[in-house]
Amino acid sequence: MLIKINVSSAQRTEALGLVDIFRGKVVDVSEDSLTIEITGDAGKIFAVQQSMSKFGIKEIARTGKIALKREKSGQSLSSRRMNVTSTPESDEETSRSGSWLVDGGLPSPSYELPSKGDVYPVEPNEDEVWRFPVLDPDWGQVEDDEPSGFRSHTLSMLVNDAPGVLNRVTGVFARRGYNIQSLAVGPAEKPGISRITTVVPGTDESIKKLLTQILKVIDVLKVQDLTHIPFAERELVLIKIAASSKERRDILDVAAIFRAKTVDLSDHSITLEMTGDLEKAAALQRLLQQYGIVEVARTGRVALVRESGVNTKYLGTQELVNKFI
Repeated sequence: MLIKINVSSAQRTEALGLVDIFRGKVVDVSEDSLTIEITGDAGKIFAVQQSMSKFGIKEIARTGKIALKREKSGQSLSSRRMNVTSTPESDEETSRSGSWLVDGGLPSPSYELPSKGDVYPVEPNEDEVWRFPVLDPDWGQVEDDEPSGFRSHTLSMLVNDAPGVLNRVTGVFARRGYNIQSLAVGPAEKPGISRITTVVPGTDESIKKLLTQILKVIDVLKVQDLTHIPFAERELVLIKIAASSKERRDILDVAAIFRAKTVDLSDHSITLEMTGDLEKAAALQRLLQQYGIVEVARTGRVALVRESGVNTKYLGTQELVNKFI
């Protein structure tokens, strides 16, 4: 969860003390506000909101719950370990057959889509949004200098907490042929209001048209494209790694570098929890592939506007420019 609270200079020490108690992290500071990152179960999240309400909560962005099964001692992971190496030829062959091989084992059964259900006719795809593999965990951000003008757009929406509102919103994406890279939904700062944070690839012009269509949907109150303004973003990742006693120390060293926490440990596996942006999550996953990744669970991106106005991507670019001047 990202929570933005009103904090004066006189209240800042008290607020930071509460952040330490709940083991949170401050991700943005301005003259009159703090933006805080908190992870935990529903009870902890509720307690944080209750404690911070005395200062005045400005905005909240929450993800849903993710979970991985805790492993039992003595249980083998050999049949569940993910295949860490793949080639375009093998990926193409398995995708044609409708099944994927796991660690050289038998292919998993293929399933046919039911003939009934929600079917959306896709509008003429002039923007070619489908050619980007947005569901690939190593895909990352679309580069700003992409010749076609495509880039990842982070959209924040406020909607009424009403049945079917998420289905209506995602239906707009489906009809216009947009594949969603990530989606996070949770209660907002006001009762009865939910915040939807989603990431989709597209050009600036095509996203403007998309926002116009979303605003026409019933129960949608506000839509904002955060892409071109400074914003704080976070994503929660749970990764279960097959780890022998010899590999455990190396895995924990990698986890320490990424400030990941160990949430479960057995005699043959380690489960890590990490928060960060998309690039950090992908980098950790790539480094851990050599040990064998058993399972991965990731939330969608949550984002809030930085009241400080600090643009981390711009500062990173300026550091590179100054280095070569």
